[in-house]
Parts: sequence; structure tokens; C-alpha cells
Amino acid sequence: MSITLKLKRQPDDDEEEGYLKRDKVARLFAQDYTGFSLQPDHKDRPLFVCNDGKIILEVSRPARIHEFKLTPYSLYAAVSVGMQTNDILTVLSGFSKNKLPDKIVQFIKQSTQNCGKIKLVLKQSKYYLESNYPDLIKRLLNDPTIKQARVTTAESQKLNIKEDEFGAIITLDREDEEEEMESDFTCSFQISKEKVEEEYPLMEEYDFRMDTLNANLDIDLSPKTIIRDYQEKSLSKMFGGGSGRARSGIIVLPTGAGKTLVGITAACTVKKSTIILCTNALSVEQWANELKKWSTIQEHQIAKFTASSKEKFSGDAGIVISTYTMISHSGKRAMDTSKMIEFVNQHEWGLMILDEVHVVPANVFRKVLSTVASHTKLGLTATLVREDDKIDDLNFLIGPKLFEANWMDLATRGHIAKVEATEIWCPMTGDFYQEYLKCTSKAGKRRLLCVMNPSKFMATEYLIKWRESQGDKIIVFSDNVFALQHYAVKLNRPYIYGGTSHEERTRVLTLFRRGDNPTFRTIFLSKVGDTSLDLPEATCLIQISSQFGSRRQEAQRMGRILRAKRRNEEGFKSRFYTLVSKDTDEVQFSQKRRTFLVDQGYEFHVIPNFASLIPHDEMTKLNYFKQRDQDELLSIIQQQGDEVGMDEVVETSVDDLAGEWQNQARRKKEPKKEKVPEKKRHALFRGR
Repeated sequence: MSITLKLKRQPDDDEEEGYLKRDKVARLFAQDYTGFSLQPDHKDRPLFVCNDGKIILEVSRPARIHEFKLTPYSLYAAVSVGMQTNDILTVLSGFSKNKLPDKIVQFIKQSTQNCGKIKLVLKQSKYYLESNYPDLIKRLLNDPTIKQARVTTAESQKLNIKEDEFGAIITLDREDEEEEMESDFTCSFQISKEKVEEEYPLMEEYDFRMDTLNANLDIDLSPKTIIRDYQEKSLSKMFGGGSGRARSGIIVLPTGAGKTLVGITAACTVKKSTIILCTNALSVEQWANELKKWSTIQEHQIAKFTASSKEKFSGDAGIVISTYTMISHSGKRAMDTSKMIEFVNQHEWGLMILDEVHVVPANVFRKVLSTVASHTKLGLTATLVREDDKIDDLNFLIGPKLFEANWMDLATRGHIAKVEATEIWCPMTGDFYQEYLKCTSKAGKRRLLCVMNPSKFMATEYLIKWRESQGDKIIVFSDNVFALQHYAVKLNRPYIYGGTSHEERTRVLTLFRRGDNPTFRTIFLSKVGDTSLDLPEATCLIQISSQFGSRRQEAQRMGRILRAKRRNEEGFKSRFYTLVSKDTDEVQFSQKRRTFLVDQGYEFHVIPNFASLIPHDEMTKLNYFKQRDQDELLSIIQQQGDEVGMDEVVETSVDDLAGEWQNQARRKKEPKKEKVPEKKRHALFRGR
């Protein structure tokens, strides 16, 4: 992953960009490189390879400086698409100005020597580890964790051999050799389904063309479907150039670049039963519609498994579309839900598509991968990042990153919209800032004061009026529900948050897409709008409150305007505005989020004071310009508890669970026997 730094010939004390440059340049060149042993022809080579795995690309008079870093994950991904250890070392050495440090050579060897040598194979709903390297199998069987995971009799009985005969095959004495020797025969042993994710980084490959046990699915791309070159390239990484095998792994494409079509094409290639998992019920509907639009799949071959739909597909093969929560929830379920869960768990799936795959490492979702038997897993995401350390778990849960598209390249070619990103600093009024300083022990109240800052409200109001007059359709994001509702009601605009019903969401989004009602040219969304919303009409985004320094959320929100329908108009750019209360904690969080988009190649413009945006005669017409209105707003905030300032907590597919509970309640003859109390269910709807 490259880290891209925008350098402009401006004084370092320039308030708009100087703070960006100083920190990153200092970090980049903090290491002493004078001790490098240079190659004789180093002047003709472009790279420095450092002891810590950093690779620095030297260019003349750079518009950007590129810094790369070798990680076990990146090396694993390279091996997964066919690169060998010696290939990596040879190419890296060929471009490096300095001789490769011994530490880096050993790191590359250690990170790649076992990759690709072990495969996880699903046969008749049972998992096996297979390898042509007997010594590696021996090492695995001596590992205490794998010993516990092994099923000791099933494979031996299948091969009609005794346990000690199988053991003799895999106990060849090659301990003195540096690398394992490849054998002409394949060794394998069965492991427990529940222990799959605890093993080596395994390569999952599925020879779908030779699979005669599972019924074929009658599905092809419709004649009108056109696959773009980068989509075809991403799929070639998955299917190995037409080898007839499918690799498990992750494809990273920016929102609006056609991830759904990539998944549909993969299903049309494998032609086996497919299960698609999404983050919410709205996404389930979108996937079903896209499948019918871009493929030849028939209605009866699609089964939607949500709170309101639990019908199985007809025939031996089909597609199930559901949510992570519906599959993984372990509580008591209604009878028809339990039957559907049983159907899913007993089926052998040729392909599992995991939409928004970055959510999968969460503990609640890991259960999905251990209960649903699938030959191949395809993860789709626009943001392969998390703020915890669980992103590395995807090595085990899904597979390596097979392909990642360059955002700026796709924007230049017109596949996604070009974006002008602007950060606007909004100084807090004196009374608000004084209250902010008082609340040192109340994190929620401090965050509420930041988002309800009158300067930020006035900036938001002006931007909405200005951009609507320019023909934009606008999304305003706030993670705080109190602020979301206050802004929306005050400005007479619709809003959607965790407590909004599915029917109301659909109504608001439909009116927003149509655009014939002036009130619905702007909608306010909480974090429920971060993922899986298809809103190609949106061309402007205003962010008034966000989830601390989450890079994932920043990229997901950027994605809401990348698919803008107007992207091919000459000179068109979508607008991304981030409003930050100056001299508060928001500044630090915003800098981390901004860095991620700068890494993708976007330029950020910083406006140090919102007042420079707004003509004075316009300013006087805005809400909260007058002191008495500001005092009234501050009084309202002072009356709120600290919990009101906390961000919305949204359970993925909370509408599914709530719907499930409602369905169960309706079946009850006596209300007093309802499992979920009204108060608790209402709290879930509020998303808190």
C-alpha cells in the first residue's frame, strides 16, 4: 500500500498545508540511510530498500513521494497470485540502489516459504489440509494446536489404510534440509470445521469444473452486460487465467467501481450454488435486483433470507442472499428461521460472496465462516482497513488480497467521479468553547458541543443552500443522533438513522433519487448510511460528525459520491466537505482520516475559517447567527446528559433482528410472553 504525500511549493507555515507536510516529511526521513551499501550502478536504479521493510521510490522533483512497506500480508498476497520467493528477491534486488539487507532477505524467505504449499479443501462438507510437501504435513501434525484440530480417522477410513501407514508417508526424515522437498503424491488429513481459522495461512482453491458432486447452477451474464478491463483483471487473479480453479481471496474496488458486478461474474463463472452475505436487509434487496439485471438468473433460483423473507430456492442449485447477522445470530429463533438456517448449514456452497468484507473479523461474524461450508470465498470491499488489529485475521478467514484498483486511475478514466475534498475549520463561539473546556471528564458532552457548534451549523446551512442552487444532491453525515435530528428538523430536511423503519428508509431514498421534491434534495444520514447504499444521484457530501479517526468510515463516505451519475460531464467534480470545530479533539481525529484519502491520491484544501466562505449579507440570514439563538442552543445542550453526546451504535442488520423479534411477538397469543420487552426493543430501534 503506498503512502502518498502532496508537496506544494509554499512556505511551511502556510496554514492550509504546512502542518500536513512537516509531520510526514519528518516521519519519512527519520531513519539514517547513510550506512547503505550501494550497488555499482545505483544511479540507474529507482529504489531504496530499508532494514525495516520500507521501500522508498526516488523520483526527480516529485509531485508526490511514494513510500511502500513489505509486510507478511503483502508478501502472502504476492505468492497467492503466482510469485515465487526467488522472483520477489530477484526483482527487488534488480531495482534497488542498495544491496538488499540480510534482514530483509530472511524476512521475505520466512514470510513466503510456506505460502501456497498447503491447501484447504472442502469435500462432502468436510475440511482437509492437502500438500505435496510431506515434511510440511509432518510439521503441522506435530503442532499442538493442529493436533487438537485434527479428525484422526475419517481420511484413513476413506483411503482404506491404517493410521500408522498414513503416518509413515508423512514422517520422511528431511530435518537437515533447509526447504521442504516437493513430492509427486498428495498427503492430506481432515480437520475440524470449527478449527479451520486457527491453521496456517492456507490457500483455498476450488476445481469447480471437476466438481460432479454438487449440482450446476444455470446462470450466465446477460448479453447486455459489459465487464470493464479492471474488473476482468481482478477476476483473472481469482480464477488463475482460466485454469478452472477458483482462489479464495479479497478484491478491493472503490465504491461505485462495480464490486457487485464482479461478484455476479464470479458466480456466473463457478456455476454452483452461491451464498451472498451483506450488512443489512437493504443490501439484500440491492443484490437481488442487480443479479436479475446483469445475469440470466431466474426469480425462483434466488432466495432472500431476511426477517421478512425465508423462502428456499427451487431446484438443486440456487443463490441465497442474506445478512451476516441472520446467519450468525445464536439466540432463539423462530421455527421458519431455524429451518432456513438448517438449510444453509447443511448445503455445500460452491461460492460464498462476502460483501463489505472488512466487517467479517468482528467476533459476531467469524461464526459464519465456521458454520457455512463453502469451497471458495470472495471478499468484496472498498476499504481493507480497520482501526483494530483484526484486519490481519482476513488472511485466515478469507484469503489474501487478490487485486486492488487505483482510485485516481479509475477517476481519470471516468469510471468513478473526481472529487474535490475540502476541510473547513469552524471556530467555536466564546460561550461554547468555555463550556467545552469545563467538560474535561464528559467525553459525550464535549463531542456534542463540537458538532452543535453554531459556526458549524451556519457553515452546513450555507453549503446546503449553495450546492443545491448548483444542482447538487447532498448527503449530510452525523454519527450523533441528537445533532442529526436537530440539524435536519431545523433545516426542514429528511433524516435516516438506526431507528428509522425499513419502509421509511425506502421512501426517503426513493424521493431523494427522484429529485422532484426540493425538500428531498438533501438528506441527513447517521452511520447507517456508511455502507451498501446505492445513491448515484449524490454529488455532494457534508460531514459534521464522524467516528473518531476511522479511515474506513472516511473512505466509505467518500464512496457515497464516487458513483455520481454526472461524473462524465466535462469538468464535473463531486464535493466532499468535512467540518471541524477548531481547537478541539476533532482536529486530531480529522487529520488521521484525511491522511487515508491523501494516501489514495486525493488533494485536500483547508479553509482556516468558515466565515471566509460566506458573504456577510448571507451570514446574517443564517440560523444561530444571533447571540440570543446561540444562547438558547447552548442551554438546550447543557440540559442533556453525557450519553446524548455519544455516537450512534448500530448493530449490523439491526432491522433484521428487530423484524425477527416482531415476527415472534406477533405469533404470541399473549403479549406478556413476548421475549423482548418494548423498552429494550425501542432502544435497539434508536440505534443506541
